[in-house]
Order: sequence, then structure tokens, then C-alpha cells
Amino acid sequence: MTPRTDRSSPPLLGARRFGLMSLLLALAAVLFGAAPVPAAGSPWWEPTARPAADSQVNATGAPFTGTDSQGRVRGFVDAHNHVMSNEGFGGRLICGAPFAAGGAPEALKDCPEHYPDGSNALFENLTGGADGKHDPNGWPTFKDWPAHNSLTHQQNYYAWLERAWRGGQRVLVNDLVSNGLLCSIMPRDRGCDEMEAIRLEARKSYEMQDYVDSLFGGPGKGWFRIVTSADQARSVVQQGKLAVVLGVETSEPFGCKQILDVAQCSQADIDRGLDELYGLGVRSMFLCHKFDNALCGVRFDSGTTGVAVNIGQFLSTGTFWATERCPGAQKDNPIGLVAPAAMAAKLPAGVSVPSYASDARCNTRGLTRLGEYALRGMIDRGMMLELDHMSVKAAGRALDILEAEEYPGVLSTHSWMDLDWTERLYRLGGFTAPYMHAAAGFIGEANGRAALREKYGVGLGYGTDMNGVGGWPGPVGADAPNAVRYPYRTFDGGTVMDRQVTGEKTWDLNADGAAHAGLVPDWVEQIRLTPGGPDVIDDLALGAESYLRTWRATERYEPGENLALGRPASASSAEWNPFVSYAPGRAVDGDTGSRWASDWSDDQWLQVDLGEVRRVGRVSLDWERAHPAAYRIEVSEDGAAWRTVWSTQAGDGGYDTASFASTPARYVRVHGERRATQWGYSVYEVKVTRS
Repeated sequence: MTPRTDRSSPPLLGARRFGLMSLLLALAAVLFGAAPVPAAGSPWWEPTARPAADSQVNATGAPFTGTDSQGRVRGFVDAHNHVMSNEGFGGRLICGAPFAAGGAPEALKDCPEHYPDGSNALFENLTGGADGKHDPNGWPTFKDWPAHNSLTHQQNYYAWLERAWRGGQRVLVNDLVSNGLLCSIMPRDRGCDEMEAIRLEARKSYEMQDYVDSLFGGPGKGWFRIVTSADQARSVVQQGKLAVVLGVETSEPFGCKQILDVAQCSQADIDRGLDELYGLGVRSMFLCHKFDNALCGVRFDSGTTGVAVNIGQFLSTGTFWATERCPGAQKDNPIGLVAPAAMAAKLPAGVSVPSYASDARCNTRGLTRLGEYALRGMIDRGMMLELDHMSVKAAGRALDILEAEEYPGVLSTHSWMDLDWTERLYRLGGFTAPYMHAAAGFIGEANGRAALREKYGVGLGYGTDMNGVGGWPGPVGADAPNAVRYPYRTFDGGTVMDRQVTGEKTWDLNADGAAHAGLVPDWVEQIRLTPGGPDVIDDLALGAESYLRTWRATERYEPGENLALGRPASASSAEWNPFVSYAPGRAVDGDTGSRWASDWSDDQWLQVDLGEVRRVGRVSLDWERAHPAAYRIEVSEDGAAWRTVWSTQAGDGGYDTASFASTPARYVRVHGERRATQWGYSVYEVKVTRS
């Protein structure tokens, strides 16, 4: 396990690059005629130098600092953004960079194949943002991009993020992202290994921190601060700056893809990968994204996009999604029926996308044993799990494990988790941030869970998914009831925001929609002007505090002692097999790959001797497919007189946690009453804790 050290950048990415960045800025004066322009006597929130040809921020006033009367930090949280995704997918899916020594003219350029008129911008045109053609020129006109419906152009230029910060944002989660299959079918200028892309994006994130520092007076002076602990983040927010947290959202983390349902990674690969990510500063991650992998099944994309992603999965793994009827109220997204011709043409001859029953909405693939190993590895390292993109089956299993461990580090950051599980997440201590929908839609989703936020005393975030190939709120028109009236003041009243200007382009949310990250404050203002919006703004203002509480609780988590681990176990029977042992002790050996299994009859039990009388209040059970429909938990102080402390007549297998009033016991027994299958009872692990 990697030690939990707090640092603002890896050793090789630190302050020494400041000198190099200064040299690059000087070189830019020769190459681009854009020497940094000094600003004498600037306050701390204004740059001391900025490239001559650059974007404006169009914000006036001091950023708020410190805490409120209750000691809470204030500010908004963008819990899902992709600042560096231009470096992923082979380097040519997202066109333009978030920073460059020469400023906006150098950074905000289109991809080479988009010239001269955008007709060869295959992915842009496939996703419908440009209607077949677009003006590839960014600076200075920005005629056609960035746009709210353009999915392939840079939305996170540093000055735009600076405006989001000036507008009240205080935490930004930068999810490092890539997809090897998409990379392989797109123009590219580098390899398609997803972990290589993650490493590059992490390095570029620290370089961006150095770049911002160079504009604001030197190392540590800038507003863009990469943080690796909750306390460090809280300090940054108290100073009025932007705390940037690194996350990972990729389809094959650690090389953990599956090919024809065979895992291509091992537990050792997972350990090495988690250690590496932690060392890079990553503190949250998705275990699967878009394609089923060796760790978990995914929540389907819907409609035509879903069919395209399903084809991509087949091309990458050799398998299409498989569905089944959902056992509970939660459902994955419907996949869709019509395949885009451009994607269908990539399938081998004679292969077509399968059809799916309308009443079979759940992915058959859940959280695999390797996925459970990765999840427990994240718990060991104090990392936060992103539930979005997990199939219902995988997310349900993950929540079962997190609840059994009482682990608070769980996030849903762009509306992909089944919303009916929101209370389970809040009960653990987790944090949610709906997708950046149009104002009315965002308010509707937020208000649908307002009572839960009040019950658990939590704030709210948003997930912009900028640079994430998602689509963003469009224009409402200047005459709309909730049209933004420029200039306006931020929620705290301390900053005046006017229309944002970059080059010759003046952006107006009413006319342009949420085209880039600099318009996020305008979108927040539009929420305020929409019915129901003011209460949502209050919850958003508590977002930074709430996110940091979840993170801090995750870091401070201490697992409860498993009183049953390695203790003597006995059973009414054990299934005989000449090759594998299913002895009772297999259920308390700490190995989720071994298990106890009973004979094939209803009345069977498994008993653990704790060695002495202890206080117990919780029993967690990891059932194999052979599980009970009805069973009870019994305890005894002497092994003779037993009392029932918990029971169920509706066992559904999977991961069960039986909680009951703390009671003294030396012996704990799991007593099966009625089988749910033709087999007996079989459990991988039994965990007994005090509470």
C-alpha cells in the first residue's frame, strides 16, 4: 500500500518546471509575438503577467475567502470535468489545449484533419454538432466552436476555468480519461494504451498548475492548486483558490479489459495500478466506463449512442452486452435498436448487433471478483469510488460491500447512478452532483432529492463533464423568463460578472448556451433566476464543504475488527469434493476465492467460535449462488443456549449485512432454514464485527 503523503505535485513535476515555463513564455514572444504583459500592483487574484493575445476573464471583485459563521467553507463543486482529455484518445479527439506558452492563439487550434472546412471531422460530424462542416479557426473569431453541441473542441481553456473560479467554484475534479478502442479508430499522434494516457494527463495537469503559477507571481501563487488530501483542499478553499482533485474515468484501468469474458489482468496488476495512481495524486476513480471490463459491467448508454458503444465493446472485447430482467426496482438504461451505419460497417461480415427484450433492462455482468479486489484496494488506500457507469448489478454489489464496511468514500457525479439509491449513498456519507442539465432540468433533479439532503445535512455539486463528449445546455434566448441579465453579481455578492470575451467573440449564455467552462457561473445565475432555483443555489454553495467532508471521512476510515477472521468454525455439514475443500474454515480465512458449502438440504448451519465472549452487533455474509431464501443469525455465550438476533424470509443472495442491537456472544451461527436454489448453502466469507 502506498503511504498517504500530502504533496502538490510528484517529485519530477515540481517547482523546477517554473524556470522552464518562464523560458517557454519568453520563446513564445519570438514565435507568436505574444510576450507576457505585466500588471503592476495587481491584487493576489489578478495575474502579474498574461500573454498579450489571450482570453479575458470579465470578472471584477475579490474572491471570497475563509469560512462562514459555522466554520464551513463555501463554494461550488464541479465534481466531473476532463481538463486534459485532449491528451487522451490518441491526442486528436478533443481539439485544442487548456493552456500554452503563447496563450489562446497557440492553445485554441482545431485538429489538423478538421481543416479547411470541417468536412473531414468524422467524430464531430457523426455526433451532429457541426452539421457536416464547421469553421476550424478558433482564435480570434471562434465562429463555430466551442459550442454547447460541439463534442470535439476544447472547453477548459485555463482562463475559462479561471472565470468559473472567480464565479464561485472552489473544487474541481479533473477526471483523467481515455478509451483505447475509440483511439484506435480515430486519427491519432500517439499510442492507445489507456494507462499511458492517464500518466500523460496527470503530468500535464501539474504543468498547468505551474503555468498558472508563472502568470500569478511564481510557485504556489496561482489559483489552480492540485490537492492530495481533504485538509489540503480545505486550506486552499479557505484561501479563496480552486482545489483541483485528480480522478480517473477510463474503460480499461490497469489493463483490466476482458476478451471473450476472460480477464486480461491479475490482482498484482490491480495493486500496481492503484499504487501508481495514488502516487500520481489520484483520489477517486471509476472501475468501469462504457465497456464491460474485467472488473465490472457497465450501465448502458441509451438510444443510438448505446448501439454505437455496444459495437465498440464488441470490437474491443469480442462480446456484446447481455441483458436480463432486473430483480429489483433499479434498471439500466435502454440500449436502443438502430445502429449508426458508420459503426455497423465496422463489424465483421455476418455479425450484427443483437436485439434486446424490452423487459430485460439489466446488464448480466455485475462486479466481478477482480472488481471486488480492486474496490477493497481502493478502501485500503482511502480512495473514493465513482458509482456512475456501473451496471445496476455492479453498483448494487458495490454498495453492499461499502455498507458492510461502513465506508463513506462513494460518489455519483453526473447523473448515471440509479437515483433510487441516493439515500444509500448519503447514509454512507457519500456525495452527489447531478449532470449539468438545462436550468429547469437541473432544478427538477436537485429538488427531487432535496428532502434527503436536508435529512443528511449535505450540500450539492454539479458535474459539467466539459471535454467529456456529452452535450451541454443550449441557449434560451434573450427574452426567456430566466435569461441572464449582464452584468450580474455572484451568489456571495462580491464579484461582478460580465459577458465573457475571448478574441473577437463575446459569449452570452442566452445566445450561445453553455459552450465552455467560463460560462458555468452564468449557468448558475440562470438557475437562480429559474423557479425553485434560489434554494438549489443555497445547496450548491454548500457543495465544497460537503464534498470535503466525504473525502476527509474516507481518509480517516478505520475498518472494524473482524472477530471471526481465522477463528475455529464448524458446520452441520460440508459438501464433499475430491478436488476442492468446502470445509467450514474456508468461510473465515479472509480469502474471497474460497468458500464453505453445505449438503443439499434446508436445515443447515455454520458456526464460528470467537474464543471468548465479545460484544457483537453486525454479521456480513458474502453468499455464493447457493444462498438461502430464509435464514437467521443466532448467538450464544456457551454454545448450548442460543438466541436469535436477526432473521429474514426474503434472502436474495449476494452480499448481506445483518445488523442488530449489540449483544454479548462467544459463538455466532448462521442458520439456514429454506434454500433459494436446488443446492445447499454456500458462503465465501463471514465477517463479525462489534457494530
